Amino acid sequence: MKLYTKIFIGLVAGIVFGLIAGEYALYVEFLGTIFIRLITMVVVPLVMASLILGTASLGNIKQLGRIGLKTFLYYTITTAIAISIGLTLANILKPGAGIDDTAKKALMENYEGVAKEKVMSAKDTSVVDMLVRIIPTNPFASMASNDMLGLIFFSLSLGVALTYLPPEKTRGFINGIQTLNDAVVELVHLVMKFAPIGVFGLMSVVVAKFGVDILYTLIQYSLVVFIGLALHIIITYSASVKFLGKRNPISFLKDMREVMILAFSTSSSNATLPVNMDNCTEKFGVSPKISSFVLPLGATINMDGTALYQGVAAVFIAQVYGIDLTLTDQLMIILTATMASVGAAGIPGAGLITLTVILQTIGIPVEGIALILGVDRILDMCRTVVNVTGDASCALFVSESEKVK
Repeated sequence: MKLYTKIFIGLVAGIVFGLIAGEYALYVEFLGTIFIRLITMVVVPLVMASLILGTASLGNIKQLGRIGLKTFLYYTITTAIAISIGLTLANILKPGAGIDDTAKKALMENYEGVAKEKVMSAKDTSVVDMLVRIIPTNPFASMASNDMLGLIFFSLSLGVALTYLPPEKTRGFINGIQTLNDAVVELVHLVMKFAPIGVFGLMSVVVAKFGVDILYTLIQYSLVVFIGLALHIIITYSASVKFLGKRNPISFLKDMREVMILAFSTSSSNATLPVNMDNCTEKFGVSPKISSFVLPLGATINMDGTALYQGVAAVFIAQVYGIDLTLTDQLMIILTATMASVGAAGIPGAGLITLTVILQTIGIPVEGIALILGVDRILDMCRTVVNVTGDASCALFVSESEKVK
């Protein structure tokens, strides 16, 4: 039985068990926690080793700059497209226009405390601050705190520096990093054997805590986000895979099943990164030189699903409060969300924090995030699927355009 089938069975079993066992399902939470800790354990050494190798192995600094520019432009453009899709759907379907005062009051009361916490976290945080945080003051502190942007910046810088040194000076170091990278990849394969059990634990707890009712809470808002995410995969990524990656979009999505299920279960692009890298190399034939550069970068700065959700959420909250957003306001949402997606990953609760920054920018009451927190967990799972799919589509595009073997 293939791994993605086992993971899917674990996901379904977790949902069923959560429904049947109720609060007793919380006793299996440790299974999901163990799996997340195992997969997170390998992320830092994998990202660091793969980025140093990917950067140094390209050798030609011009090629490195070309690949970096292509990757950054791809992620930026698809993020702008994603948030535009979200804004368009929210303006057409108007999910926040029909909410009654009673429901609004109940939602605000239920999530007022969490909303205030998120607002305080985002206080005095600007897009410029987020971008500045990309540069670490101490790379070892970045490793210890899982500051992925800082780690990526340092690893890329070190990889670039290695290209300037003569081969005889770098050979031993690069061989050591290569051994570390190979060992971590093998460790990922071992950890993934535990994935079905871990996914079972994760899904059991989600259902036990929130119940199936969460799927129907704020259904209009949730449906708009779901539709937008689906359209982005079906239209944007399929077009990219077909015309830029030169692959069949249907077979691409089929080969992404394991990665998508894991992304949905963990709600983490970083936790899914090792599997996505292996998947792109084994199933899509992407050179490790490309995948080890493009995918770690994408897991941190590519937030298409998150940006789309933020666009819908901003318009939804504005509609609830009866605020008419001008074209300028909505263009500002696109610009702010696109820029913030680059620097947001270093901040805990990145999606909600950057949403707060967006709301502050266009003058929408930030307390309105309390309206959407009830379904945020489910939507987070779905938008992570979009994020990791976008990472893989970018790897295909860069691999095809560069013809790197």
